[in-house]
Amino acid sequence: MFRLVRESLTKFQKNLQNVVSRRQSTQEIDIFINGKPVKVPSYFTILQALRREKLTVPTFCYHERLSIAGNCRMCLVELEGLSKSQVACAMPVSKNMKIRTNSAKTQTAQEGVLEFLLVNHPLDCPICDQGGECDLQDLSMRFGNDRSRFTDVHFDGKRAVEDKNLGPLIRTEMTRCIHCTRCIRFASQVCGLDVLGTAGRGTEMLVGTYVDKMFLSELSGNIIDLCPVGALTSMPYMFKARPWEVRRTNSIDVTDATGTNIVINHRFDRVLRILPREHDEINQEWISDKGRWAMDSLEIQRLVTPMLRVGSCLCPIEWNCALKTVADSINCTSPENVMAIAGPHCNVETLVAAKDFLNMLGSENTYVERGMYYTQTGADIRAAYSLNVNMRDIAQADIILLVGTNPRFEAPILNAWIRQAYISNECDIYVIGPRCEFNYFVNYLGDDIQSLSKASEVLKEAKKPLILVGISQLESAFGGKIMKELTNIAASFKVNNWSVLNIVTREASFAGALEAGWKPGALAALQEKCPDVLISLGADEIFYNWSPPQSCKLIYIGFQGDKGSENASIVLPGSAYTEAGGLYLNMEGRSQHALPAVTPPGKARHDWKIIRALAEYTGICLFYSDHSSLSCRLSQVSPNFVHLGKYQDKLFSDLIAPLICSDSSANGKLNVDMKTLVDYYCTDVFTYNSTTMIKAQKAAAELAKSSYACV
Repeated sequence: MFRLVRESLTKFQKNLQNVVSRRQSTQEIDIFINGKPVKVPSYFTILQALRREKLTVPTFCYHERLSIAGNCRMCLVELEGLSKSQVACAMPVSKNMKIRTNSAKTQTAQEGVLEFLLVNHPLDCPICDQGGECDLQDLSMRFGNDRSRFTDVHFDGKRAVEDKNLGPLIRTEMTRCIHCTRCIRFASQVCGLDVLGTAGRGTEMLVGTYVDKMFLSELSGNIIDLCPVGALTSMPYMFKARPWEVRRTNSIDVTDATGTNIVINHRFDRVLRILPREHDEINQEWISDKGRWAMDSLEIQRLVTPMLRVGSCLCPIEWNCALKTVADSINCTSPENVMAIAGPHCNVETLVAAKDFLNMLGSENTYVERGMYYTQTGADIRAAYSLNVNMRDIAQADIILLVGTNPRFEAPILNAWIRQAYISNECDIYVIGPRCEFNYFVNYLGDDIQSLSKASEVLKEAKKPLILVGISQLESAFGGKIMKELTNIAASFKVNNWSVLNIVTREASFAGALEAGWKPGALAALQEKCPDVLISLGADEIFYNWSPPQSCKLIYIGFQGDKGSENASIVLPGSAYTEAGGLYLNMEGRSQHALPAVTPPGKARHDWKIIRALAEYTGICLFYSDHSSLSCRLSQVSPNFVHLGKYQDKLFSDLIAPLICSDSSANGKLNVDMKTLVDYYCTDVFTYNSTTMIKAQKAAAELAKSSYACV
């Protein structure tokens, strides 16, 4: 059955692509909506025409980013000349078609559909987490009848369905299911997993898994947002709040570098849940599971007060004592022996303030944890370390080559665009690297450097090729050799407004730090210079590979205690992204602003304000004391920081090739950190402190060991 479903979806996507390709040459036709003449493109469906005219049409199964199912029958409209009402979502428009949405026949049809849905729907609204956000509630109030003809005298009672175990993240109440099949289509078309399906017909129809199997994916939480009723709800958010009780704040997801737009729901100064915010050029309306559920880590192992190391213990002290102690250490140290390292969650304000502080001290030692040794340009050319194509345009690629990266887990939102190219554009995908779990068919070319020679052969027929290189490969010994060969291949394609070679980054702060003038390669700089004073801005991973000597004073500014705070001489508690907000650049180099949602706990403060106060104690004036004056400084550092929201084309990409440091004798195999779903959930300090992510990782490990894992 799954094979038949997949074949039908493939045929639908091909037909849809053919329709899209003919749109430019399609003429507009005349139709009539409620007696009003309207011109619409001939490829429109009735529902598209009605929505363009700002007419509200009730729907349950229809979703603009999924294929058309037409099975809820809620969008019935009257067509003049036809005796029966027609579904608006699946019916294409035709010339001089007369559509009526306000007739008595249409209203009666919509009331009848709602009455049938409510016959078997349980009266769970007082205890349902979907209450207040339920499409069935809203449409029943607007389009339904004020009474029901259902009685237990004429019926055997309401239908009851056994709940399904979809894992530790998604709670099921399948008795509430209205069979819209949105979850099934999303799982198959976006997630690439044929796990969910239907069995039976009519009142005996069941939505679930054919075998007792959990639904685990890096994008699985989106079926909660898609479900129009309370059949699928968030298990970590269960019974915590009602939608009218929470406040909403727009923010940016920092668990990866895609810059996913999110909405933070909070109440009583506590983050309760995170939902996606629609952005057509980045995340559409999806969000990764880490971005949705890892936020419970914000309440675990937090740093809430300044601390000073006394012997082997960290003892709480006041802010003035902590700042004075740090200032004395810096003033007693030569500027060349002062260094700062940026962690993965730093906003641009913190990065600019820290760099200004060290520069005015006389130090240029500002580094990010991630290395990038393949080019002499360092961070000078933006095209050398970013995604050089608009994320939305990835869906137009016809051949994609993945080199040492698994975007499914490194950047799930980016991978959703790759899968869209695979489905709708029949894109061929090739991989050079180890075997990983992909949610589309890939052709493996090999896992070593010699396999790069096959890349030019597979890309030669491409019209819009893409080469995606994992950032971890650029800090290896053979990173220069990889980029040298790939640059030569990319140079052979001359496509207007299209960049073939792209870098897939992983840290939310990486692009912003390099844009602000920070340098890559913290580990190599530490081993070479061995500073006397080291300022860590939430950097923890570096201390798993390097232990500071006794003579080094480590100043840790961050919000969560891990390896950095364990080795710290002084801890200055900072703020998380939900508390400080700020500016972030995603892997495209697109600048986006996040608003603060809650206040920092205890005595924690915003990171850039800590640095500003520290500068005063050391006798340095940074010339900005509030966010407005700091924003003026950001515009001086880079105009891109204040050019919010828009994608900017990369310049000077042709200057990268002559400056690549290539070692022709370098050899080895390419490796990827996250090969399977088990590797995805707990990948850094922020996520492996999350109890929800730990539960998901254990469930994924259990699923991988089961006999039906590959079904």
